Amino acid sequence: MPYTEISQLPESVQRVLPLHAQDIYKDVFNNAWKQYKRPENRRDNADREEVAHRVAWSAVKKKYEKGDDGKWHPKK
Repeated sequence: MPYTEISQLPESVQRVLPLHAQDIYKDVFNNAWKQYKRPENRRDNADREEVAHRVAWSAVKKKYEKGDDGKWHPKK
């Protein structure tokens, strides 16, 4: 289920990520959704959506870090 707009992202993602990070999340999720369409491309028979979410979070973590407030902030 690719996302066409940031407003479609899970509420938990929207609540903690700034807009730029949400945009990264959406774009990477959509790319991973396409890339891992075939089950043989996923490890341990993982669910396609689960894999796409993991890949999206990984991309966000490259540029953002979780602060003491529970929200994500750009890395310095």
